[in-house]
Amino acid sequence: MNNFSRMLAILIKELIQMRRDRMTLAMMLGFPIIQLILFGFAINNDPKHLPTAIYAEEHTLITRSLIQGLENSRYYKITNYVTNQQAADKLLEQGKVSFIIYIRAGFTEQLLKGIRPELLITADAADPAAASNAVSNIQAIVNQAIKKDLIGHFNNLLHPPSPINIIIHRKYNPEGITQYNIVPGLLGVILTMTSVMFTSMAMTRERERGNLENLLAMPTKPMEVMVGKIMPYVLVGSIQTIIILMAAKWLFSVPFVGDLSQLLLGVLLFIVANLALGFTFSTIAKSQMQAMQLTFFFFLPSILLSGFMFPYKGMPNWAQSIGELLPLTHFLRIVRGIMLKGASIADMAIEFRALIIFTLIIALIAMLRYKRTLD
Repeated sequence: MNNFSRMLAILIKELIQMRRDRMTLAMMLGFPIIQLILFGFAINNDPKHLPTAIYAEEHTLITRSLIQGLENSRYYKITNYVTNQQAADKLLEQGKVSFIIYIRAGFTEQLLKGIRPELLITADAADPAAASNAVSNIQAIVNQAIKKDLIGHFNNLLHPPSPINIIIHRKYNPEGITQYNIVPGLLGVILTMTSVMFTSMAMTRERERGNLENLLAMPTKPMEVMVGKIMPYVLVGSIQTIIILMAAKWLFSVPFVGDLSQLLLGVLLFIVANLALGFTFSTIAKSQMQAMQLTFFFFLPSILLSGFMFPYKGMPNWAQSIGELLPLTHFLRIVRGIMLKGASIADMAIEFRALIIFTLIIALIAMLRYKRTLD
């Protein structure tokens, strides 16, 4: 009986302690819920409605049926109609479309004559998993789309081989090498994890060790404290970047097509954004443990909804909306765009702008939350 009483007393004590540490309790309950929602609803390894550009040099009943069949398949979503190859290539380079469907002049005439016209498809293969199912099903989709128009004696055209010769050009990663997509993304993932965690723990460590009084006694402004705290970690992040880029080139043979200086500018902006977020977390957390918990709470949706592990365009709209708020999403587009596609800052202007806005908002929140007193 005495043993049971002592264990009951300890149990009650732990429950009281858990109630007092509300952030830890929230994390314990929130993490499973977030994982359930993300893995159950947001993650999809069979992306549908992938943005597609049409470059058609003729418009006939059959070509319209072909385009409609592509949309009906749910793999392809026609978002752009272009009139020249340069415009189509620019859309692919900027990541605005995943496919370009090229229908040459004389397509219908060749089809009806049984010459097997070519249907050219250029796929953005920078992320091999995103386009794989859409590409593998394209032949069946095309055959089904034109079936209703090939009636009468034209019905014989439907017999093997297929009446249309589909030529697929996998651009940016023709061999479908996974490392070309993963390794550049790892740069963003590693910088997110280390930058946010170390910065958030730095300030809380000052509070736990009793050094915060010295900082508060100094005639320093919130911006000065924040900049002084994050500058050492900018250097650490720069060293991490150099190591990862060297490994990408020499160990994994990842191609680097773009301008290194433009990539480094994007890396610097991304590091500052994460460090500012880490500083903000330090103003919320009361201990290093809580700072680490906040970091993981932010890191989980970042790695799942940014397009690093799973195809971004395969997620539902609500998940993509959350992903657009995460700096890792925009940085992945920048690093993959510059390294694999040779994109410039002008091509990635939307992503750079998003990182700048995120940094400014988070820095403002951090300064407003920073307290010059111990209350």
